[in-house]
Amino acid sequence: MEILKVNGKMDAKRLALRIALPVIGGSIVDMLTSGSTKEDFKRLKKPDFAPPQAAFPIAWTTLYAMMGTARYRAGEVRRQEGRSDRFPAYDLQLGLNFLWMFLFFKWRLRGPALAEMTVMLGAIILTAAEFHEEDRTAGRLMVPYIVWVAYALVLTGSIWEKNK
Repeated sequence: MEILKVNGKMDAKRLALRIALPVIGGSIVDMLTSGSTKEDFKRLKKPDFAPPQAAFPIAWTTLYAMMGTARYRAGEVRRQEGRSDRFPAYDLQLGLNFLWMFLFFKWRLRGPALAEMTVMLGAIILTAAEFHEEDRTAGRLMVPYIVWVAYALVLTGSIWEKNK
């Protein structure tokens, strides 16, 4: 697939690592935070616009794969030009993404989870802008993630408000 090539080249190993980090990391964090999560989430008062619970793993796996692909593409542009392929904003947003699950589900700190997600959204937007500077496709791959997290921010705020 052309989307996986940068300037006509693909490093399959590096691509797999860039996708595996968020996908496997998200799965591990989910396992660590899920104890009674599903039952707790069912009991929460949710707004009418809340998606079915089954939508979350599908959405997150897809988004993690897209962000890993975006990270790969932006990093490869830098590597091919002999520059550092580090993106601290990407690392920050991914760490905040994982932290949110602990705050919201494991520790049931809905208000702090909302505040943390606001910072996370900013870091995602910054990451998308940085990626776009390196590779337009990489920046565009981040757009669904931005939209989903903006939606999740509103959903988190509504859930927090309804369950104080």
